[in-house]
Amino acid sequence: MKWLFWLALGLVAYTYVGYLGWLRLRVLWCSRPVRHGSHTPFVSIVMVVRNEERILETKLQNLLGLDYPADRCQIIVVSDGSSDRTEEILRSYGNDARMHMVLNQEARGKACGLNDAMALARGEIVVFTDARQTVEAGAVRLLAENFADPEVGCASGELVLGDPIEGESGRSLGLYWRLEKQVRKLEASSGSVVGATGALYAMRRELVTPVPQGTILDDVYLPMQVVRQGKRVILDSRARAWDKPNLGMAREFSRKVRTLSGNYQLLQLQPWLLSNSNPIRFEFISHKLLRLVIPLALAVLLLASFHLRGPLYQVALVGQLVFYSLSLLALASLLKRGHLAGIPAAAATFLVLNGAALVALVNFVTGRRARWTR
Repeated sequence: MKWLFWLALGLVAYTYVGYLGWLRLRVLWCSRPVRHGSHTPFVSIVMVVRNEERILETKLQNLLGLDYPADRCQIIVVSDGSSDRTEEILRSYGNDARMHMVLNQEARGKACGLNDAMALARGEIVVFTDARQTVEAGAVRLLAENFADPEVGCASGELVLGDPIEGESGRSLGLYWRLEKQVRKLEASSGSVVGATGALYAMRRELVTPVPQGTILDDVYLPMQVVRQGKRVILDSRARAWDKPNLGMAREFSRKVRTLSGNYQLLQLQPWLLSNSNPIRFEFISHKLLRLVIPLALAVLLLASFHLRGPLYQVALVGQLVFYSLSLLALASLLKRGHLAGIPAAAATFLVLNGAALVALVNFVTGRRARWTR
């Protein structure tokens, strides 16, 4: 039982602290800076939408107002079986030479929409974005500068939770997201990031491969294909997109379950990820896969603490019980008030994320499939 306790504790510690520490050491001895340059290639901005009448016009104005030469930019928007005013709004922009629309009457999912968009893309660089987030004016230009480095095949922007005027938020999932960004920055500084920020990332068009229908995590699937073709996936924190810090706990939980389920799907779609042909297999396992088994490790840790005798294990047991009690209280307060700050919010976030990982595991074992939604 003791070895189970220490194995589980080591797994949790490595996943949340150890991997980050290892990345910091790797940056010290093996830093790989990106060679930026003045580079404004023709870009194709791609977005797939479904029933986004509330925010679509704001997003289109955002994209049309980007600080990038208008004659070197096309915007491709695919409507995936929209049944609201989405198509009407898109048609109203038909006179703009930059706008290209695909109005699919059948909802086939984001992956198919991306493939349809790529059939129209003429840019040397393809920029992927989503409808909800606001892209900063200079973000695409800054992403393009990274492709002056021939080793770079994909450049991810940074998602900032908060408001462009008030600044970044530390509420709810904000703390988790800041830790996640630290991991991505360190991965990029010494090699390649495992995936990209779905709200804003760019790729060389010749490296973009067709996305299998039903793929949930295109922002991991496509960047990993870049790595497979021998190019780097980097993060440029200068290129930013803004999103709301808290869309509601229920919605955040569902989104996280879908994202974590997408990691299981990736293993089915790309078994090579666990083979020697994956140059960043260690990073993929450490960053993506270990988080999927943390709920099991936490359960083993708690059960082992109950059974083991000795001051150390008793302290561990009390510590876990106190932590989970605080997490539940914080979560109840979060659901009631809508926000929480500081350590209680971090505890509640930890509980929510691992709850989502457990649901994703159950879905995978039972064969229940997650799918892309608006």
